[in-house]
Amino acid sequence: MKISDKPLFDTAPYRDLKDPCPVWDGSLWHLYGSAGSTTTEIWNILHATATSLDGQWKVEEFAHLEGLDKDQVAAPAVVYNPKTKLFNMFVQTDFMSLGGTIERLISADGHHFEWTDTLIRSIPNTHEAGIYDPDPAIINGRKYLTYSGTDVVGRPDIYLAKSTNNTWRGPWKRVGKILDHSEVNHHNQKSSSNYEWGLEGSQLLELPNGLKLLNAVCFLPQGEFQTRQRIFFAISENVEGPYTSLGPILQPLDDGWASGENGHGSVILHDGLIHLFYQARPSKLGSVWRYGHTTFSMEYIQELYQKALQNNHQKSQQKFNEA
Repeated sequence: MKISDKPLFDTAPYRDLKDPCPVWDGSLWHLYGSAGSTTTEIWNILHATATSLDGQWKVEEFAHLEGLDKDQVAAPAVVYNPKTKLFNMFVQTDFMSLGGTIERLISADGHHFEWTDTLIRSIPNTHEAGIYDPDPAIINGRKYLTYSGTDVVGRPDIYLAKSTNNTWRGPWKRVGKILDHSEVNHHNQKSSSNYEWGLEGSQLLELPNGLKLLNAVCFLPQGEFQTRQRIFFAISENVEGPYTSLGPILQPLDDGWASGENGHGSVILHDGLIHLFYQARPSKLGSVWRYGHTTFSMEYIQELYQKALQNNHQKSQQKFNEA
């Protein structure tokens, strides 16, 4: 699948743009993300609008978050509720240290958000001592959150929580880990001397055929640091897994703005296609992050899934024969 040959827009005042999330409110597209710098890890919430997913995107003032004033608040995931006419935003408070939380804010206009509550707290001395990258999903009519959880900074796996009363406010029940390092063979393993980072940037999407698509980020086992980050898709029949990885879904460009690596994306279904908004940067170390947009057909994803299932079956059969 073709990666964008140019970024969505070039926003010079912001060094880095990360974690894009598009949302439709019935009349206008909104694009949220993290705007700031990877050198300082100080972030604001980007807000842009457009009448079409293809743009032109108008960059608005930073989204205003009332009641949640912290430098590391980032990775916004936003969903619009047409019944209440409210935007629900879910954000992290930190990812570079343990002890973070997942927070919720609401907005009537998509720009001014008011903090409502802390949804999930990290638990010291557990595999969820650090939590970040929350993302909401509705699967089989039920509300879920995926997020990254870790006991060591930089080594997260993918976790799931479920709303016990089927509202975005919760309360939320931890379901547990749904994807581990060891289940992704194109991801660097914790035992490797060349280890870079863990699984993150997760999001669930229910497909029309009932399958569950997990969109997430891995880091390839080999290569230079800051060139190995990749978006990958995984599929499961059950929201809790197990998930079959389809492998990295985007390959870097030979040259240009997205020639280095790509990461933290957001997928939506629109006009029969899966739209992926993602972050990418050039191959030169220390380069800045920008946004791209591409699409996938349902047939293409189904084809990848069938190939992955066949490949896994062949590997299992080979191990059985060798035993």
